[in-house]
Amino acid sequence: MTCQPEILSFNCPLPSEPTERIQLAHGSGGKQTEMLIRNVFFRYLKSEGLAQGNDAATLSPMPGAAKLILTTDAHAVSPIFYPGGDIGRLAVSGTVNDLLTAGATVNADYPLLITTGFILEEGLLIADLERVLASMRDCAREAGAKIVAGDTKVVEHGKGDSLFITTSGLGWRLPGPFAPDGARARPGDHILISGEIASHGMAVLCARNELGFSSQIRSDNAPLSEIVSALRSAAPGTHVLRDPTRGGLATTLNEIAIQSQVSIEIDETAIPLDPQAAVLCEMLGFDPLYVANEGKMVVVVPPEESPAALQAIRASRYGEKAVKIGEVLERQTAAVLLKTAYGTRRRLEPLSGEMLPRIC
Repeated sequence: MTCQPEILSFNCPLPSEPTERIQLAHGSGGKQTEMLIRNVFFRYLKSEGLAQGNDAATLSPMPGAAKLILTTDAHAVSPIFYPGGDIGRLAVSGTVNDLLTAGATVNADYPLLITTGFILEEGLLIADLERVLASMRDCAREAGAKIVAGDTKVVEHGKGDSLFITTSGLGWRLPGPFAPDGARARPGDHILISGEIASHGMAVLCARNELGFSSQIRSDNAPLSEIVSALRSAAPGTHVLRDPTRGGLATTLNEIAIQSQVSIEIDETAIPLDPQAAVLCEMLGFDPLYVANEGKMVVVVPPEESPAALQAIRASRYGEKAVKIGEVLERQTAAVLLKTAYGTRRRLEPLSGEMLPRIC
């Protein structure tokens, strides 16, 4: 059975050159990652949580009780320190944000819980490790999270790229209407973004000192607990939350559209873009819609809750520049459409290869 070409990007697995070895593109968060998960991991690992296809699994340990939210992540970034963040802040905020996308509650009675593992390369400076640990401590405090368990391993010099961090996160979603899920987007919903995109990926790239010029751009690396807590009250009917990390905004919107079996149209002129990131992307030929973010949230809300949601996000830390960027449509042949500044429309496909290695 073959796929019809006009609906290839929406209904059928995308073709790919067969490969016997892992490539960098398999970690991009785009098409190659999706195919690796679908064609390899899912052949051996199947469960209710994995089948949900979200950044965190939502489980029901007891009928009628609070739902358990569980996530896990691995973090590799080069360099491990960059303007606006480091691998420690990246690990904690990334785990926190994944829990938040499933509606995890954050308060004194229900703190987010994190476990972490460290793979240290022989020769790593103790001072650098302490700097990373301090960053993790501070980020956890800011996010309303607690780091409750950990493990450490050391590998030979040349086999660890300084430092890798793995994390798992646990949270609770209390009974009530606030139940975001990647499959809940509905036609007519509004698409919001909590601020300017593309700064993280470009900040990491500039920090490598490989471009021959300097930049003042800083990563948006941040935990978004305050934004989601505000949405819980202001827009309890929120349908989807998703942080557009690997693969950027375009890939994230494709994931939502495919999960929910809808289409999405966004307005190019409405998308907030970090000014320095815009200049760098233009110079280097990158599309900012595919550049990773580490402190932004895509919010899909019913239209009647959109004004209140925007107001709540803008009043929260890290959400001051939130805007509406598009709407959810009935299912069409393309999953995501971009209305350009010229009034035309074009498809936005998921990221097809590796854009920037080691950014999250």
